[in-house]
Amino acid sequence: MLESLAQVLGMPDFLLRAVLGGMGIALLAGPLGCFVVWRRMAYFGETLTHSAFLGVGLGLLLHVEPMIGVAAMGAVIAVILARRHPAEGLAEDTLLGLLAHSSLALGLVLLAFMEDVRVDLFAYLFGDILALSGSELLWIGLADVVGLLLLASMWQGLLAMTVHELLAAVEGRRVMALRLGFMLVLAVFVALAMKLVGILLTVSMLIIPAAAARRLARTPLQMAMGAVLVGMLATGLGLAASMQWDTPAGPSMVVAAAALFVVMMLFPRRG
Repeated sequence: MLESLAQVLGMPDFLLRAVLGGMGIALLAGPLGCFVVWRRMAYFGETLTHSAFLGVGLGLLLHVEPMIGVAAMGAVIAVILARRHPAEGLAEDTLLGLLAHSSLALGLVLLAFMEDVRVDLFAYLFGDILALSGSELLWIGLADVVGLLLLASMWQGLLAMTVHELLAAVEGRRVMALRLGFMLVLAVFVALAMKLVGILLTVSMLIIPAAAARRLARTPLQMAMGAVLVGMLATGLGLAASMQWDTPAGPSMVVAAAALFVVMMLFPRRG
């Protein structure tokens, strides 16, 4: 079906899969990125992306899809951080740094021991959206449906936590469940976005569109919808630039998002 649609649109089928995959990722990245920006969780996102290397190594070691290994590793990190009490042990930024860099180093060491497995580190670092398969596109679609439904169900609770977490708990919000649910959705997003823009650039697709949309938004919902639109536009512009000038597709999408952010900064801030 995609091949027929690609012929109608006059584009190669691999490019159509890339466009649809990028749009799907932007659809989930929009609302997720807003909460990452509001709650200042960029370093947590970096920790999840760094741990992806360990997930890739474990996936290859256990002969399962690396994306599943990345999602599982992200879920473990999410549970560790969600269940941690702020008054216990290490400061949060210290713990995040410990988890991020130790998991990254352990993943690289694990990959080095698997001499019979050839790993394209460049693709994992910067993505390979033009090689997106039909099955991976289906996974992105499924993650969009499940992730957006979960975020919709948690939306008011997450907003309350963003304003004041202790007050949200006093109001009867299930703070622990909300925090864990959000982190798990974020872990799944990292596993999917790794294929498109790579481990090093995944967090940028969360932060940059949300930061750009924040400039013109008056309400949280407007910001989330604006972030989706900016992410989708960055996908289209980045892929067009990649095809025109033969540049890496994933980094081109991030550059396009950054350019849109600069343009948004020229407008007076609303609200």
